[in-house]
Amino acid sequence: MVKVVIIGGVAGGASAAARLRRLNEDFDIIMIEKGSYVSFANCGLPYYIGGDIKDRKALELVPISRFLNRYNIDVRINHEAISVDQNNKQVKIKDLKNKSEYDLSYDYLILSPGARAIRPNLPGIDDVPIFTLKTIPDAVAIRNYVDNKKPEHVVVIGGGFIGLEIAENLRQMGVKVKIVEMLDQVMPPMDKEMCQFIHQELILNGICLVLEDGVDSFGRTEKNRPYVKTRSGRIIETDLIIMSIGIKPETAFLKDSNLKMSPRGHIIVNKQMQTSDPHIYAVGDAVQILNLQTNEPTLVPLAGPANKQGRIAANNIAGRDSEYNGALGASVVKIFDLTAAFVGLTEKTLKNNGNEYEKIFLHPNNHAGYYPGAVPLAFKLIFNKSSGKILGAQIVGGSGAEKRIDIISTIIKMGGTVFDLEELELSYAPPYSSAKDPINMAGFIASNFIKGDMPIWHYHDYEKIKENGGFILDVRTPAEFKTRPIEAAINIHVDELRKRLDEIPRNKPIYVFCETGFRSYLASRMLLLNGFKEVYNLTGGFRLFEMARATTEEIINACGSPQEIMEEFIKDKSQESNEFIEIDASGLSCPGPLNALIKGLETLPEESEKKLKIFATDPGFKSSVEAYVKLTDNIKLLNLEKSMGKIVAILQKGKISKDDVIAPVKLPKISRKELRRPDSPALSDIEPNELFERLETDDKPDLLIDVRSPEEYYGPEGHIKSSKLIPLGELMNKIEEFNEFKDKEIVTICHSGMRSMMAARLLAQAGFKDVRNLIGGMIGWLRKGFPSTKQRKEIQ
Repeated sequence: MVKVVIIGGVAGGASAAARLRRLNEDFDIIMIEKGSYVSFANCGLPYYIGGDIKDRKALELVPISRFLNRYNIDVRINHEAISVDQNNKQVKIKDLKNKSEYDLSYDYLILSPGARAIRPNLPGIDDVPIFTLKTIPDAVAIRNYVDNKKPEHVVVIGGGFIGLEIAENLRQMGVKVKIVEMLDQVMPPMDKEMCQFIHQELILNGICLVLEDGVDSFGRTEKNRPYVKTRSGRIIETDLIIMSIGIKPETAFLKDSNLKMSPRGHIIVNKQMQTSDPHIYAVGDAVQILNLQTNEPTLVPLAGPANKQGRIAANNIAGRDSEYNGALGASVVKIFDLTAAFVGLTEKTLKNNGNEYEKIFLHPNNHAGYYPGAVPLAFKLIFNKSSGKILGAQIVGGSGAEKRIDIISTIIKMGGTVFDLEELELSYAPPYSSAKDPINMAGFIASNFIKGDMPIWHYHDYEKIKENGGFILDVRTPAEFKTRPIEAAINIHVDELRKRLDEIPRNKPIYVFCETGFRSYLASRMLLLNGFKEVYNLTGGFRLFEMARATTEEIINACGSPQEIMEEFIKDKSQESNEFIEIDASGLSCPGPLNALIKGLETLPEESEKKLKIFATDPGFKSSVEAYVKLTDNIKLLNLEKSMGKIVAILQKGKISKDDVIAPVKLPKISRKELRRPDSPALSDIEPNELFERLETDDKPDLLIDVRSPEEYYGPEGHIKSSKLIPLGELMNKIEEFNEFKDKEIVTICHSGMRSMMAARLLAQAGFKDVRNLIGGMIGWLRKGFPSTKQRKEIQ
C-alpha cells in the first residue's frame, strides 16, 4: 500500500488529500496539521471579525469527521512536523497536546506548511496590544478583544489585502482606523495611479492614511496609552494595533533537509509541483512558482493557486501526468463600496524589466448608464505596443470589475491581444453591462492606438509638454473648464471645434483632453482629418489626470473631510499661542473649513480668553461661518474679513457642550414614519436611496433646494434634476420667499451634507415644519450611481 503523508491542510494540503482519494481508494493518506483546523476559509477571517460572518463554525470548510467518513483520510490536528529525514523517508512529528514525538514513514510526502504572519522584532512590540491575522484563533482573539475592550481607535500596519479588509471591517463597527504604510500607496501589487481611487474610497469612509512612513517602534504614553512611533517621528496614540505587513513561509523544519530552497525560505518546485527530492511534493504559500508570462520565479500566496497546485501534486503521485505552468496572480479585494481587481504584469514591473509596452485608461460604467445604479470603472489596460498582446489589467470601481478582470485573465492565458477584446461576444442586459462592454471598449481604444487612429499622451507627460510649448486643448464645456482647469490649457468645446479650427496652431503638437477621454478622442479625430499632423489624446482624461497627480491632502479635500480625517488635519495644521488656537484650512473646499472650525471649537477651552482663528480660501466659507454662528448659542463671531487672499474668522466659545458645538450640522436619525406624526420634529435626514425612489412618484418631496455655488451646481458633479439652486448665503435672505412650503416636505442638498444641514436648520428656525437633509450630499448621491444633470434651466 502506498503511504502518502501531507504536512499542512487548508487550501493546498486539503485539496491534495481529497484529490488523491478520488483517484485511488488504496492509498494510505495521513494529513498532519499544526493547528486545530484542517480546512478553513482564511480569506473570510476579516469578515468574521467585522461580524458579516456571524458564526465561527462557518469558517470551517470541511470538518475532520468528513475527511475520515467521506474520504477515509487520517487527519491529525495539533500535530507538528519538526524535521524530515529524506534518506529514510520519515517525518518526525510532535503531538502538541501531550508533547510526545514519533516518526512517521512515507512513500510520498506533500508539503503544504503555509506561511505565518510577520511580526518584526521592533522596540516595544511586547508592550502594546498587537495582533496578526492568519488563522481562526487569530480572528477569534481580535474579535474578542474588540468586543470586550471596545477600542475607539485602531492602527493597521500595512495596506495590503488583509490590512485593507481588516480596516474596512473595523471601521464598519464604528472604530476609528488609521492605516500606516511604508510605501506611497496601499495595495502594492497595483500601480499607484489606480490605487489613488482606493485611497479616495478609504478617506471617504473616514480611514486615515499615513503613507511613506514605516514603523520605528512601539510604546506607551505617560497615561499608559499604547502608541506607534513612525520613522518620521510621528506618535500615533491608539487602543489596538493590527500588524499586516506580509507573511513568511513556515519552512524552518526543513532547514536540515537537502531540499532546494529560495533565499527567502520558499520551497522550489518544478511544473509537477515536485521538489528536488522526487518523492516529495510541495504546494501553497510556502512554494516558489513561475510567473506564467515571464517564466521568472514568483510568489502568489492565494487560495486559488494553492488548490490547483494540491490537485496537480495529487495527480502526479497517482500516476497522472499533470503540470502547473505558472500563475497570473488574478486577484480581487472589496474596499467598502469599491471592488479592486487586477491580473498580469503591472507597469512598474514592466518598467523595471525594460519591456516595450503601452497603456490606456478608460472610465466606462459597470452597466448601462440609463439603468439605475451605474458606477464608473477606472480601467487600466497594459499591452505590447506593436503586437497588441495583453500584458496586464487593473480595474477599480463598482460591481463587475472582477468579472472583467476574469475575462482578461482568460485572454492572457490564451495569449490573446487587444484585437481579441474588440471581437469578444459578451452577455448584455442593462443591469449587468452595456451593448459595448467595458472589455470591448478597452479593446477599441487600444486597437485605435496601435492602428495609428488615436495617438495618446499621459498624465505624467504634462510638465514636459508644457515646458516644450505644446498646445494643450481642453474640449470640455466652459463650466467644466472654469471649475477644474489644467494650467496653460485653452478651452474650445468639442461641439464648437469645427467652427474654430483657425484658432489652433498647425505648427505645434496638439494635446487634447476632456473629462474621461471620449470627447477628446472625437476632437482628435476631427483635427487629424482636417490636416493637423500631430494630435494626441489624453488617455483616461482629466479624471485620471487629477486623481493620479493628487496628494493625499488633496484627496481628503475633494472627499469632504470626514470627521476622523479632520481630527488628524487639525493636529497637523494648528498652532497655539497665548491668545489664539490658529488653524489654516486654506486649500480645503467645503465642508473642509467648516469641519476644521467645528473641530477647533471643540478643542477651545470654555469661557476662556483664548480664541479660535481660522483661515480659509473656500469662497463659501463666509456664509458657512455666518450660518453656523446664527444657529449656535454661546459661540461669538468676533471678526470675519478677507486678508491676503484668505477669509479669516475669529470666534470665541462660551459655556457650551461638545454636542451643542456639532449640533448645527448633525441630527439624530428620525424615521419618516416618526416625522409624519403631528408632534414630530421639523428636521430629519433622508437617504439617497429613499430620495431616488420617490423622485418619480406622487410621493416626491415638494421642494429640493441645492445650497452650493453655481460653479458646483453646474460643474462636474452636476445636480439632481428637480432641485432648485439657492446658495446658502442667498437662502438666509430669501427664506420668506418659500413660505408656501412651510407645511410641506423640503429636501436640502450640498456637496457632502454639511452646508445643507445648516440650511435645513435655518429653515426649521424660520418655522418650516418638514425639512430633510440629504445624507452625504452629492457625494453620497453619485456614489450610489444615481443620475445628475448639468442643464442650466432651473426648476421653478
